Amino acid sequence: MREIDVSIVTEAVERMCISSNLHLPKDVQEKLLELRELEDGEIARSILDRIIENYTLAAEEQTPICQDTGMACVFLEIGQEVHFTGGGLYDAVNEGVRRGYTKGYLRKSVEADPVRRGNTGDNTPALITTDIVPGDRVKITVAPKGFGSENMSALKMLKPSEGLDGIRDFILKTVECAGPNPCPPIIVGVGIGGNFDHVALLAKKALLRPAGSRNPDPFYASLEDELLSEINGLGIGPQGFGGRTTALGVNIETLPTHIAGMPCAVNISCHVTRHETEVI
Repeated sequence: MREIDVSIVTEAVERMCISSNLHLPKDVQEKLLELRELEDGEIARSILDRIIENYTLAAEEQTPICQDTGMACVFLEIGQEVHFTGGGLYDAVNEGVRRGYTKGYLRKSVEADPVRRGNTGDNTPALITTDIVPGDRVKITVAPKGFGSENMSALKMLKPSEGLDGIRDFILKTVECAGPNPCPPIIVGVGIGGNFDHVALLAKKALLRPAGSRNPDPFYASLEDELLSEINGLGIGPQGFGGRTTALGVNIETLPTHIAGMPCAVNISCHVTRHETEVI
C-alpha cells in the first residue's frame, strides 16, 4: 500500500488549473495549423490566423486563452493500492481549484445554486469523476470546460431500431443546430451506450482524447472519419463565418448497453479544448 498525502493532489490541481487555461494542448495546436493550410476561404483563413495568434500570445504573456475559464472538471484514476492521508481527497481537489483560480486570476464562473444563483467566488466546487484502477499511482486530469460549447451539447435515448442512421442523424443535427454558438472549429465528443448518466460521461471523456486520434475499433474509427467529413461539409466554418473547418475532430467512446436502448450523447467543445494531466 502506497500512502499519498492529499496536499500533493492539491498542489497538482492548482498547477494544472492555471497552466491548462494558459496553454492550448499541442495536439489541438497542431490540428489547427494543419487545417489552416487546407482552408481556401479568405475569411476562414483569417479567423484561423487570429485563433493561432491568440493561443500563441496567451502562452507568451501568461494570460488565459479564453475569458471563460470554465468549470473545473477533474478526472481521477486512482490505483487501488493507494491510501490517501492528511485529509479528504475531494476537499484537497477543491482546495487546488480554489488556489489555482485565485492565484491565476482566472474568472470564477460557478454559481452556488442552479436557479437562485449566487457566485461561489472561487470556482468551486469542482466536478470530480473518480475511477479505481490497478496499481499504486494516481492520474489527475484537469479539464476546464466553458459553457458556450457546453450549452450546445445534447443527449438522446435512441431506440435500437433507429440504428446507425439514428445515431448519425442525431450527431449531425446537434452540431448543425449549434451553428456558430460553440465557437468553432469544435471538437465533438460522442458517447454511445451505457445508460442515461454514463453516456454523458462517455461523451465528456471522449474530449480528453488527442485531436485527430481514432477509436481503436475500426468500425467506430470509420464512423468518426465519416462524421467529421459530414460536419465539415456543413459549411459553418471558423466562428460560423463559413469555410471547410467546422470541426477539428470527432471522438467516439462506447459502452455495452441494455437490449431495449441505444443512448447517445454529444458533448461539444470549442477550439479552446483544454486539459492537462499529471501522474503522482
